[in-house]
Amino acid sequence: MGGLLNVNQIDKGVSRTEREWNHESVRKIEADFARSSDTHLIKLELPRLKDAGIDLYLKDESTHPSGSLKHRLARSLFLYGLSNGWIRQGKPVVEASSGSTAISEAYFACLLGIQFIAVAPKSTARAKIEAIEYLGGDVRLTDPGKIYQEAGRIAEESGGHYMDQFTYAERATDWRGNNNIAESLFSQMRFERHPVPSWIVVSAGTGGTSSTIGRFIRYKPNQAGDTRLCVVDPENSVFYDFYKSGDCDLTLDRGSRIEGIGRPRVEASFIPSVIDRMMKIPDAASIATVHWLEGIIHRKCGGSTGTNLYGALTIAEEMIADGRTGSIVTLICDPGERYLGTYFDDGWIDDQRFDLSPYRDALDVLATSP
Repeated sequence: MGGLLNVNQIDKGVSRTEREWNHESVRKIEADFARSSDTHLIKLELPRLKDAGIDLYLKDESTHPSGSLKHRLARSLFLYGLSNGWIRQGKPVVEASSGSTAISEAYFACLLGIQFIAVAPKSTARAKIEAIEYLGGDVRLTDPGKIYQEAGRIAEESGGHYMDQFTYAERATDWRGNNNIAESLFSQMRFERHPVPSWIVVSAGTGGTSSTIGRFIRYKPNQAGDTRLCVVDPENSVFYDFYKSGDCDLTLDRGSRIEGIGRPRVEASFIPSVIDRMMKIPDAASIATVHWLEGIIHRKCGGSTGTNLYGALTIAEEMIADGRTGSIVTLICDPGERYLGTYFDDGWIDDQRFDLSPYRDALDVLATSP
């Protein structure tokens, strides 16, 4: 009997050297993860809420090595790209980002010894640009509506990989566990007075965090119980209107003033079906809230933290009015030192024509007993 018949075949396998580099890169990222302890869960003591039986927590994602919530996303995106064979030795990684994701991705690119190129809007805070460059990244500034196309073009011409956080954020993170932000949060809450949060409140940039938390709530009912997810959106973003209308073709001609959250178009990683509720938060309320929060925790936080916290406090007031007790968890996304020239600059606030006083007055009530 003769041998097997001939077959057509193409061998595009990677070389042993390339595979060894890939394995070593994964090991470096996992080692970095093992060196990093989990982020803190801060209980915010507010007399009005405490007297009403409501506990409010801030999960402080600014303590990651690269300084923001986006550290988790960048780690997941790098592992996803390496596992898919997209990130290769000697080839650049390119990203379209308003800042914090690019800082975190520059951190991991530096760890692996590969070039990182960030395509960012011209309005990106100077402190963020300097942080990317400090980590060895190259920043290319362009109009907000052109960052996607420009990042794709640079990756194609250089033979590199366009990370594309706005497409892959929701699929790169293991929403089932593996110490993602949801698993970490629920684990940290287990010894609290109200261990199962009534609400988790987050903002959306890519939608990756809200997708991870929303899926985990449905996947782990024994841990999440009746927890509900609220996503807060700033001005100049289409996510809220998309959630309300279902129209995925919505666009805006300008970007959000709250850097890192809100988008002028509907992003593929934003999954509305896992969200229980959305709120549209005025930008002035977000800025007023981070100023107010600084007086309580004696730290500056980024504008998206203000958006998150204002939404959480709105829910807390509703719970008080309804006579309900429970816990609410939201996020500190990044440090305010990245925004000294904007959110903490009186001239910038005046230029934006923000009136913070009505929001500050309302917030001050929360720090006093009823």
